[in-house]
Amino acid sequence: MLRLDRVSAGYGRAQVLRHLSLEVAPGEILCLMGRNGAGKTTCMQAIMGLLPLMSGRIWLDQTELSALPAHRVPRAGVGYIPQGRRLFAELTVAQNLEIGLMARDSGPEVREEVLDLFPRLRERYHQRAQTLSGGEQQMLATARALCLRPRALLLDEPAEGLQPSMIAAIREVIVRMRDDGVAVLLVEQRVDSVLEVADRVAFIENGQGGAVMPAEALRANHAIIDRYVGV
Repeated sequence: MLRLDRVSAGYGRAQVLRHLSLEVAPGEILCLMGRNGAGKTTCMQAIMGLLPLMSGRIWLDQTELSALPAHRVPRAGVGYIPQGRRLFAELTVAQNLEIGLMARDSGPEVREEVLDLFPRLRERYHQRAQTLSGGEQQMLATARALCLRPRALLLDEPAEGLQPSMIAAIREVIVRMRDDGVAVLLVEQRVDSVLEVADRVAFIENGQGGAVMPAEALRANHAIIDRYVGV
């Protein structure tokens, strides 16, 4: 289980997260939803150790992630697909995947499993990442994270700017990871898309945790979504 226990974090003296607590169970998709600037990306960066915590603790099962340096968080089993993908643009698809494999000493069989999930990447295997389409780059960012064999997977706006067929392909893989027992934390602004795949939705407002509800309940009543996400 991925667990945040009263986490506060920010940038320098600017505090963004305020005593935020969350839990994502293995085999669950939890969507973190809130307005722009509410603290969603900050939450993910804090989990990955990219921001120092002001207070609180973060756990993955029995491992305290918040006690690890940032470069050891992926090795502990946390895959991160940041907004904007952040690929190594000059490197090939193969080289980007190799970096993912190295993070947890994954073998070539893991690479083959990932390429089976994304056949398009097998076709583009020797191309530089910067030559791929936006959707293919998102596939590569996702595939690189899956090379870790993650126990928890963080995705920040994975559908941003993608055409519907690419969104469907990424969503299919996310659901498959959930079915394989991975704890998935998803940030996504496309409400209808979220409610199709999420098990629960956790709202965040001004860096503080709000309601946490089953996605099924929100499909029937959008009033709470309007409260936390509406302008």
